[in-house]
Amino acid sequence: MTATLNPLYRFDTLVVGAANRLAFTAAKAVAESPGTVYNPLFIYARPGLGKTHLLMGIGHAARAINPRVSVEYLTLDEFVESFHAAIAAGQGEAYRRRFLDVDLLLVDDVQFLTHRREMQAELLRLSDALQTANRQIVLTSDRPPAEIEALDERLVRRFAGGLVIDVSAPDYETRVAILRRKAEERRATFGAGVLEAVASLAIDNVRELLGALNRLVAFQAVSDTPLKPAQARALAGGGDMSKVDAAGKAANDRDGTSEQPASADEFGDFLSEVTATVAQQVDSWRTKVAAAILRWEGEGFRTARLEALLQQEMTTDPERVLRQFETDVQRLQALHTEAAELAPDLAGSTAFRDPDDLDGAVALTQRARQGAHPPPAPSPLWQLDDLIEGEGNRMALEAARTVVGEPATRYNPLVIVGASGVGKTHLLHALGNALAPRVKGPVACLSAHEFTAELIEAIDRGTVGAWRARYRRAAAFLLDDFQLVAETDRTQDELFVLFNFLMESGRQMIFTSSAPLSELAGVEARLRTRLEGGLVVDLPAPEREMRQLVLERLLQARSGTPDAELVGYLGSRPADSIRAVHSLLQRVLNAAESQGVAPTAAVAREILEGSAPKPSRRPVLARSSGVIAPAGGAKSREKIVWEWPDIGDRIVEEWR
Repeated sequence: MTATLNPLYRFDTLVVGAANRLAFTAAKAVAESPGTVYNPLFIYARPGLGKTHLLMGIGHAARAINPRVSVEYLTLDEFVESFHAAIAAGQGEAYRRRFLDVDLLLVDDVQFLTHRREMQAELLRLSDALQTANRQIVLTSDRPPAEIEALDERLVRRFAGGLVIDVSAPDYETRVAILRRKAEERRATFGAGVLEAVASLAIDNVRELLGALNRLVAFQAVSDTPLKPAQARALAGGGDMSKVDAAGKAANDRDGTSEQPASADEFGDFLSEVTATVAQQVDSWRTKVAAAILRWEGEGFRTARLEALLQQEMTTDPERVLRQFETDVQRLQALHTEAAELAPDLAGSTAFRDPDDLDGAVALTQRARQGAHPPPAPSPLWQLDDLIEGEGNRMALEAARTVVGEPATRYNPLVIVGASGVGKTHLLHALGNALAPRVKGPVACLSAHEFTAELIEAIDRGTVGAWRARYRRAAAFLLDDFQLVAETDRTQDELFVLFNFLMESGRQMIFTSSAPLSELAGVEARLRTRLEGGLVVDLPAPEREMRQLVLERLLQARSGTPDAELVGYLGSRPADSIRAVHSLLQRVLNAAESQGVAPTAAVAREILEGSAPKPSRRPVLARSSGVIAPAGGAKSREKIVWEWPDIGDRIVEEWR
């Protein structure tokens, strides 16, 4: 259940400025002396300003100072989920005891305590117990305690009794420092004034700032000339490529040209005292066994095997027994971790706490494996090689190739934005197929509508735990039509938790949206800013060159020899999507078929600029939206639909 501390989220990777200096100082003091100053420490800020970075930085720093410090990090959603699972398994008290032995408890996103009376009572009880034992608790939220709706007044007073501190938006100087630090980490170099130009924009969110830097890096990777400040400003501001190119041309005219540390033994100090006392009364080997019993009981495992050992007068090799017991415990832990991912409802079984019942744990894990279903995969029809590259989509395709070459390394998440019909879905599935042989595990690829529908079905059947595990097993997660999660609170909650899990696990995520992220109403800021922290690329309407390439491929697939005049004429016609290009060509093919003539530019002019006779029946190519099959392989996917206007029926013949 404990989330791994992100190795990139350390104090030394945090850029400190006026906006976060006070919070950083308090966080550092807590890491140096947990439980003695600012307890509890409550940090609040809008999404994307570094709360989680500070929180995990405290954990890393505390462990670096004292490796024996026990640190637990989790989000409130994880706290709630694991508590309910423990209650369902009859392990509520064991779950509570687990936190009482933690030296430093880090809880993220506590604003979601709203209207959760039961969890508020649990957190109040836990906070009191930790403070009484001089153990540290640090919490983060997107608002101060007093503004969390329906929050127990006693919790508000507890938080206020420590230190409540905010992090504000970074100023210009801090934004420049952040961009320079991150560019250096990416080994990216920019011309004078480029990063300063981006920092001068009204970007008050660190994730959005890093997303802007990603756009600069991606653009520069496909550009023949260095970025100019004006280009950078237009690009980071979300401008389309024509504006970016115009800014670059104007500038040229003017110029004349973030290892998880090993967990500490939580009972080390206590065990040393026990060992000293027992050693005066029993033999050396009995001391070791007694110490092992205390240790493993404290971690929740049954120790009947070791207790039976103490009842013996003599044993030939107690060290061997202890080693075997520890090996069995490690095996249980591995099985428990696997079962928790596959079927959380089974993970609370006592079989995972009994080293003498390994067979039971193995059987439960096997049951979890059998009940697990792989997530939906990308359609095999669409491949990256099928895509036509032009000036407008070059940046998106270059980013796609980078993601395939370095999954979860350079651009994570990758967000593809474009209007309907420009090829987002096909690019998404093509990326999924390209990633599949390069990652270890299944690639999940589905639409936001399907994601929500599956969640509703899981809630109805009471299988939410298994549904979550299905996507947590994915080596890459691709979601189409992200805009459809708007106004779906539960879907956004689940997607937020899944996003954090996959990001911390180092797995690639790709999203598409028909509207810019900043224009999506009804999407929570905490989710939107996480997407903006990756690379957001646009798929614009196809330019003339792209339209002509598409038409050439379509006509070559149909007749083998494209009519250059027809291609030129249709390519000059306005079309805001690849789908619209298909539609133009289809109208011409329909007219030529009805007249019994070959499709030519003259026929096209007659249809598109004048009036054409209505055909009694016409062939219609199947609808497509952005990916054109190679000339040699289109025949296998071509569909001809004959429409009979007099009866409105359709007869479909499909050649495979």
